[in-house]
Amino acid sequence: MDAPNVKFQLIYDIISDDKNILSVSDLCDIANVSRSGYYHWVNTASLRNAREAADRADFELILDAYNYRSYKKGARGIQMRLLHLEPPIQMNVKKIRRLMKKYNLFCPIRKANPYRRMAKALRTNNVADNLLQREFTEHGPRFVLLTDITYIPFDGHFFYLSTIMDAYTKQLLSYVLSESLELDFVLETVNLLMNTRKCFKR
Repeated sequence: MDAPNVKFQLIYDIISDDKNILSVSDLCDIANVSRSGYYHWVNTASLRNAREAADRADFELILDAYNYRSYKKGARGIQMRLLHLEPPIQMNVKKIRRLMKKYNLFCPIRKANPYRRMAKALRTNNVADNLLQREFTEHGPRFVLLTDITYIPFDGHFFYLSTIMDAYTKQLLSYVLSESLELDFVLETVNLLMNTRKCFKR
């Protein structure tokens, strides 16, 4: 309910009180609204009630479309669902958004794909030359090293684990856990490996 309607409702409640000694004009002056505006609000109560009932009926249709197939939808998805009903229901997007806002119905924002974030941050979509030719264990330990980054969801947040593993022994040689995908923590994994593992084949 907007500010003028709140004031009109307050005036109406005071006027309806048996203990009230103020006139409509006095209350309108105190509330800084016009007397004619107040009477117009009183005389159009039936129209407001009818509009509210129509909005509620349309919102029930929106709510059914919103929950269809057990996943939440935005205004355009709801509009498409209504058009596929039998018979089809035409409702423009502005009205759907107005009623969703009026009745506090929100579509959850889809979370970003963490794998896509990792690929973008590390530019792993660039294809390098295949120098190894899948010879992972032919050269012995400490010769072929494998790296990977995975994400760990915890308490509503994502943590990122960078690892380096020996392809021959399957031993985890170095790992670093980070709260972000900045390149520094990947380099830190390499530096940690170089500082703790001295014997590598050249």
